[in-house]
Amino acid sequence: DDAINDFEKAAKLIKGKPDAIEPDGIPNAKNIPTSTLQSNIWYHLGLAYYVKGDFKRAIAAYRECMKVSKNNDMLAATSHWYYMALRRSESNNEAERLLAAIDGDFEVIENEDYLRLLRLYRGEVKAETLASGLGEKAETLGNASLGYGLGNWYLYNGEKSKAENIFRKITAGNQWASFGYIAAEAELARQPRK
Repeated sequence: DDAINDFEKAAKLIKGKPDAIEPDGIPNAKNIPTSTLQSNIWYHLGLAYYVKGDFKRAIAAYRECMKVSKNNDMLAATSHWYYMALRRSESNNEAERLLAAIDGDFEVIENEDYLRLLRLYRGEVKAETLASGLGEKAETLGNASLGYGLGNWYLYNGEKSKAENIFRKITAGNQWASFGYIAAEAELARQPRK
């Protein structure tokens, strides 16, 4: 809730102002920053709503984020969470339209895991192929990211036990600060107690 309050305030403060590159803490392979102040605000506001299960507000934040996602890396990251929020709110046609830009020539510098998931959503990669590399615990950032996207894909495709199994693998791992871990933890917390 505090993060949502902060990001909502930040979104008001940037309204009508020019955007600016926001240098990342860890340089990527090409040493090219891929996010901006505004894309980071909208992206993380959408993520905070998403983790709380408020998919409608997450969708609104990701619509704004798409306006300031000016390179393929930010577009891949935004599209991934935006697509999942749309699917979770059963806006399947809009979700499918979102994937049109992610064609075979689409390349990224640092968001390869999100791109692989987008290719899953497009039907270009099989779920089993992604699942085979997860292992018993998510011990890497990539496994937490891929795992959550895959688990979520199983969830909205009616395979709840597969989804829960993946969420448990993620939370058994050591990537507690990753978005995939946080989202998996939230999914498990929302499930009815057995």
